[in-house]
Amino acid sequence: MPHPRILGSSPAALVVVDMQEAFRSAIGDFALIASRIPIAIRGFMTLGVPVIVTEQYPRGLGKTAEEITLTLPTDFEIIEKTSFSCCGESSFNERLREAGVKQVAICGIETHVCVNQTTHDLLDQGYQVHVLTDCVGSRFEHDKKAGLKKMISSGAVPSSVEMALFEMMEDSKHEKFKEIQSLVK
Repeated sequence: MPHPRILGSSPAALVVVDMQEAFRSAIGDFALIASRIPIAIRGFMTLGVPVIVTEQYPRGLGKTAEEITLTLPTDFEIIEKTSFSCCGESSFNERLREAGVKQVAICGIETHVCVNQTTHDLLDQGYQVHVLTDCVGSRFEHDKKAGLKKMISSGAVPSSVEMALFEMMEDSKHEKFKEIQSLVK
């Protein structure tokens, strides 16, 4: 039995928060984050773990970055929202409930706003939240650091894409090990 703060593949979900085009020029490491998140999406989907993607007011902030949408199935439904916390959108909460999720791996932007508020709301609702620290960003590094510190001090588990994927597999004998290994190497 793994430690209770190890991410399991069931019942877990990956939440990708607001990786939208309007942020591309505002966030210095946007391209790096946008290259890491597709690895997470492919890995979680390979392991049969649900993926939820949100967009904050897409009419004003644009659609999800192409690097990410190209990774999603063509019929994938992105959740549009106006609240900073994803939990302010009822369809987001419904998807988590329908999937029977207990653990959430979260990534996206901005760390100190939408990722932070979503993480705190999820923690308050009893979910265990793993923040993929290599897949979050803010316009300013001090905001990213403050957001991460606040989430972790509130009970979120710091993680990374590779850490999360390997925790969910648990063993190199996992049937998807070679597929996951090729994503992260």
